[in-house]
Amino acid sequence: MDDLPESSSKGTKRRRIDDSAADAATSSSLQDDLTFSDTLVALQIMRAQFPHIDKVSIQPFILKSQLYSSVKDRTQVDRELESLRRDKVLRLFKLNTGQDDHAIMFLDDYVKQIDQVFKRMEGKKEVEFEVFGWFKNYVLDSKLETGIEHEELCSLLSLGGKVKDSHISILINAGVIIRQLIDPNMYWFAIPNIGTILKGLAQGRNELISLLSRRRYKEMMLATLEKKRLRMSPLDMRFHLRDLIGSGHLRTDHTPSGLIIRVSKD
Repeated sequence: MDDLPESSSKGTKRRRIDDSAADAATSSSLQDDLTFSDTLVALQIMRAQFPHIDKVSIQPFILKSQLYSSVKDRTQVDRELESLRRDKVLRLFKLNTGQDDHAIMFLDDYVKQIDQVFKRMEGKKEVEFEVFGWFKNYVLDSKLETGIEHEELCSLLSLGGKVKDSHISILINAGVIIRQLIDPNMYWFAIPNIGTILKGLAQGRNELISLLSRRRYKEMMLATLEKKRLRMSPLDMRFHLRDLIGSGHLRTDHTPSGLIIRVSKD
């Protein structure tokens, strides 16, 4: 794999992980692949299982809470995520959900997402669209945190050319950065086109918890639950179950008949 920066051993490991992800993508039950011992393996498999969403063009992303449900050692998750972030394998994003939600997207997928937005906007024949190239080449490559200050953003963009206010406006309108409410001089890095999905994420969380709360013992067998479809969310049941288990709103219990999903006590 000449196009990968990893050593031969890392490249071999990556191929094994990709093979595992491909197998898991066709897995019939969440019970078969609920937990993993390796953060990167979990990320690759959840990426492969990301649901197809009609009418929304978005690359696969994983919630940090989903990792916490899949790799039991949270310290290990945080440590391995930090390593993957420093190695520029992935990026983390603070989500505008009103909660402490973070999304994870592989860097290659994020670049594809930016390119899709650029192609959609390109027809407007704006010269300032050169800023997308500056953003990918100079900002993403050197600024690995979830946010960036206005002056630093302009400084990094200026490595590509003279920065104007209209360049910043284009990035905001494209959804690759958003202003922080508590400090308008700061921006969050963002995933374009994710707004509709975040609305569905919140509604799906409420719908799933409400569904279980209406049961007599606020529980249901996983095998039965994961076959149900949520009306309010474009994301599938498996996506929401991983999220709510990892955030502590739901818990799992082993029984002779299989896994049971229960609403956590307040």
